[in-house]
Amino acid sequence: MKSKGPGLGNLSSRFFAYAQLKNLEIVRTGEIAPILGITGAQERDLFRRLSDSGWIVRLKRGVYLVPSRIPAGGKYSPGAALILQKLIGEEKGKYQICGPTAFNFYGLDDQIPSVTYLYNNRISAKRSIGSLAFQFIKVADERLGAVNAVRTRDTEIIYSSKARTLMDAVYDWSRFNSLPRGYDWIKRETKNDPNLVTELIEATIKYGNMATTRRLGFLFDAIVPNSRLTNRLQRQLSTSSALIPWVPGRSAKGTINRKWGIIVNG
Repeated sequence: MKSKGPGLGNLSSRFFAYAQLKNLEIVRTGEIAPILGITGAQERDLFRRLSDSGWIVRLKRGVYLVPSRIPAGGKYSPGAALILQKLIGEEKGKYQICGPTAFNFYGLDDQIPSVTYLYNNRISAKRSIGSLAFQFIKVADERLGAVNAVRTRDTEIIYSSKARTLMDAVYDWSRFNSLPRGYDWIKRETKNDPNLVTELIEATIKYGNMATTRRLGFLFDAIVPNSRLTNRLQRQLSTSSALIPWVPGRSAKGTINRKWGIIVNG
């Protein structure tokens, strides 16, 4: 290392020199103290100061993301892909970007969310990590799947597939505020790509619930009338005679579709 870098003291410079020598991306409490010849309390104070100043990024308690070189201007700003790869890796879990973040990625919605939404099987929380905000939605292992791995410059980021994203616009409508506009997205996208209907039906059978099956079955009857594909969804229906609204949150008044148990209220 040629210089200490702007604003770095001797101990911080020694830390970065060692991290760069060993090509460390992650450091954990207890690993550096014996190397630098400092106490555990001094190590914790070092990590706190570097994290508070933006030189390193705290992923979770006792675990920090370290830049490959001292960041220009003294602020380390890793992207969402790297943060999620390292954090979920530390948790030994899986994740996939979903909801408003995926809606924007696939061009369904032009609004750029300030929060990255993701399903995962380890964390349930809203967290700020570095300069980014994340909404971690914990789901059962069996609800993870149907993904699209997108390569970035230095790693990859995992999105729900387009079909899964569209299905979740119906399944998770209350969380994502995605109905009735999700129906319009599905109509538009399946018109552009007829094969998407099959993928949507597969995603609904594997990852949906009864309400999602009814709503999408009713929608697909309009998109691809008299298709054998919707028969697969119909076979998933229970014998319940209870009706559900086509557009949740609106007055449940309208014509009734008995085949799918839908009140057509929008």
